[in-house]
Amino acid sequence: MSRTELVASFAAVPGRLATVLARDDGPRGGRPSDGWSSREEVLHLLVVESVVWQRRLDDLETMDDPHWSTTEPGLGPKPDPRPIDDLLSAFAAARTATVARVSSLDETGWARSGTHARYGLLDVAGLLRLALDHDEEHLAALE
Repeated sequence: MSRTELVASFAAVPGRLATVLARDDGPRGGRPSDGWSSREEVLHLLVVESVVWQRRLDDLETMDDPHWSTTEPGLGPKPDPRPIDDLLSAFAAARTATVARVSSLDETGWARSGTHARYGLLDVAGLLRLALDHDEEHLAALE
């Protein structure tokens, strides 16, 4: 996948998420028997966007060879009472900011890398692929 295709796929996730949620026949925010509610899935994606992906991009900007542990922030440190539509909008805005950030990187910025405890050396493309894999898992859970 080219850099342009990777960024476009990453940018498309909030729209795909909105489409999946619009097809949901059940009450939005209800709890499926096998996991998080739709609202919790969206909240998790929002938390991960800032606590994991944006923070790792910060690290790449400010550190040489940052090291990352496996981070799973769940639903965040405190309850977020916002309705699902507000969470979806917040996720879309956060993802838009992340996309703008990676889109503005020059070749040197794009090539910066850090070391993940599980996945090893990851450059920006590797982080985006990891983020997309994570997004796909949660989209699949909602479908």
